[in-house]
Amino acid sequence: MPVEPNPTSTLGLLERIRAGDEAAFSTLFSKYSPRLSVFIHYRLSPEMRSRVEVDDILQETFLAASRQLGNFTYRNPGSFMSWTSRIADHIIVDTARREGRQKRRAELVRFKTESNPQGAEAVDSTTPSRIFAGRERVEQVLKRLDALPEDYRQVVLLAKIEGLSMGEIAGRLGISRENAAVLLHRAIQRLREMEGQAERE
Repeated sequence: MPVEPNPTSTLGLLERIRAGDEAAFSTLFSKYSPRLSVFIHYRLSPEMRSRVEVDDILQETFLAASRQLGNFTYRNPGSFMSWTSRIADHIIVDTARREGRQKRRAELVRFKTESNPQGAEAVDSTTPSRIFAGRERVEQVLKRLDALPEDYRQVVLLAKIEGLSMGEIAGRLGISRENAAVLLHRAIQRLREMEGQAERE
């Protein structure tokens, strides 16, 4: 007899969403927002970061994901992050193209606010205090990642943000699986040292 998935796991949340549980999508959004925010931040060029908000790309990503959820097939614990990362990549590319054509900030989907009552509903119903706390955590992660050497940052992003396997990381970086494992180990060690230093300060 098949085991029922944990209702708060990614698979459990996806099954709840497909069964019509709207609150489950907000929970899924909250679960993946921090990792996707970091992914989007590093995918945007410094120039685009000055004109495009990470939160706007994040909202568009989840809006697109909610519309395309019927096309998604859960294969393993990293498959949802991989799928939403590809959606975010497409949105970033489209935004960059619009920027190139218009030479001004791209017109992203405008979400409902007091000044824009006709806008689309945001997919996240998290309270402002929880959003702020989440942003603070993301800012701390970005600060530490920015302080890492480029090769360390890249391997951490691939392993911990995109959730790639060691074989996939090795292929992406053009190095052996053993070298990828050593690089990741050293990068994680450096991050832990930084965290320990931050706690002592």
